[in-house]
Amino acid sequence: MARVLIVDDSPTQVFALQTLVEQWGHETLVAENGDQALEIAREEQPDVILMDIIMPGMSGFQATRKLSRDQQTHSIPVIFVSSKDGESDRVWGMRQGAIGFVTKPINPDILLGAITDAVAA
Repeated sequence: MARVLIVDDSPTQVFALQTLVEQWGHETLVAENGDQALEIAREEQPDVILMDIIMPGMSGFQATRKLSRDQQTHSIPVIFVSSKDGESDRVWGMRQGAIGFVTKPINPDILLGAITDAVAA
């Protein structure tokens, strides 16, 4: 069982992700924005972070960059879960420190595979 931090400003998306992740036997933590994600990641040290990109205030790109540069959180794998599906978004996301990119609407098999790979790494 992994501890998965879900970062998304949409309650609907959070609910959908929580439902899937918990059905797979994982524990979930939730942050509504990038600032909360940084705080929770430092305090709780989740096994993986599912990060939205478009959020008010700090974007998911900015939050991931900060996580990857922080000594306390740099080893936590980040997977972007976003409706942005351009190749440039994927490349930029990986440059910020993410290890995966899953597009919305979510394919549960792809998301499960990404979480499993991140936890095993």
